[in-house]
Amino acid sequence: MNTCEVLVDAFGRIQEEVHSVVGGLGPDQLADRPHGKGNSIAWLIWHLTRIQDDHVADVAGTTQVYVDQGWTERLGLPFDAADTGYGHTDADVEAVRVTDGSLLTGYYDAVHATTIEYLQGLKDDDFDRIVDTRWDPPVTLGARLVSVISDDLQHVGQAAHVRGLL
Repeated sequence: MNTCEVLVDAFGRIQEEVHSVVGGLGPDQLADRPHGKGNSIAWLIWHLTRIQDDHVADVAGTTQVYVDQGWTERLGLPFDAADTGYGHTDADVEAVRVTDGSLLTGYYDAVHATTIEYLQGLKDDDFDRIVDTRWDPPVTLGARLVSVISDDLQHVGQAAHVRGLL
């Protein structure tokens, strides 16, 4: 396996877990917050998808799927189109409600497709490209993509835990 194939596999596993966590749940279950606190499944899946969408679009030099493909309107959440959920308050988390889980999985699938298309155009040397100089050491493309995978896996794992509590 080359680097691209490894990353495609990792993102594919995230997609499988997103579908597993969301599948078969209704709007109230997706919005449930254990003990009225913490993050709901809907918020966790929306947030991990927003982060992947934001970060991949940034390194690819493209616009985000959230805006380009109309997911802002379809999901109908009360946030600015640039909002990824970072720093959200309890009220913000509570506001993430969807009428159907297929909206969450549909948005993730659209971001996943864009991610895979981008990855398949990369060569191994591309992963050393500096994409963020705000850090010391500067962040490479490879490190940024691994960071997105790590963040996504943590959040989908949290969502699976919340599902287990339902």
